[in-house]
Amino acid sequence: MQVQHHFVQCDQLEVHLTCWGDQSAPAVVLWHGLTRTGRDFDELAQTLAKDFFVLCPDTPGRGHSQWSASPEVDYVLPRYVEVAHQLLDAFKIDQCIWIGTSMGGLIGILLAAEADTPVSALLVNDVGPELPAKALQRIRDYISMQPVFDSLTELEQWLKTVYVTFGKNTAEFWRRMALTSSRRLPDGRYTLHYDPALGKAFQNVDDDEQTLWPQWQAIRCPLMVVRGAESDLLSASLLEAMQKSQPTAQCVTLADVGHAPTLVSPEQQQLVVDWVCRNSVCGS
Repeated sequence: MQVQHHFVQCDQLEVHLTCWGDQSAPAVVLWHGLTRTGRDFDELAQTLAKDFFVLCPDTPGRGHSQWSASPEVDYVLPRYVEVAHQLLDAFKIDQCIWIGTSMGGLIGILLAAEADTPVSALLVNDVGPELPAKALQRIRDYISMQPVFDSLTELEQWLKTVYVTFGKNTAEFWRRMALTSSRRLPDGRYTLHYDPALGKAFQNVDDDEQTLWPQWQAIRCPLMVVRGAESDLLSASLLEAMQKSQPTAQCVTLADVGHAPTLVSPEQQQLVVDWVCRNSVCGS
């Protein structure tokens, strides 16, 4: 399935997204984590594209999306929700299935809680309505790093170390991670793709502001929560509380992976595809 690249103007920011499949098919949105890009979902998107129109945005400040001149305004969850609405409007999408990893899951929770939500079903990948303080500090520490590498091979090895919690993945996955997670500096060396101002914006986040329990409880669409068994962002106790709050939610814990499952392996892809089809026209 051939990927298509689109650029959509969302107010003052140009947002890049890769799209897969027939635009007339039911829509599935795959939204990445804090410092990642939509290209992380290439394998899953290609699989889903057999039956769905799949959109994989780069959040502003990441990948090929524009960097903001006002990071304190644009690099926050409410703004990402606005961007999501504008992207859906640009493609004339009234309803979609939303699959969000980490930050993408938080955006999905906020969208799905809206009274006139465009989200018909929500899969939250390794994140919950509250973020543990220790995990938040770990994120603050690594998001502030802008390491420099002489070669892409060095950057790839660094990614394998930093994202060891992703679990076992193929050599092709890690090579794509390096290619889509890098940008050249004026001196010809490489650094990470995202705007360094992301770190500044995230430093100003109050831990209490990350509590989304009212929104989680307000969701009425079908839900699935995927957790990495070794995750420090979504604990077993938090997952249990989420299920008590939403008793019909399907909850799955994946062994030998931390934050966050990549949804790339055949087994993880099948888990997602089966759930999507149960909650869409292809499951009828």
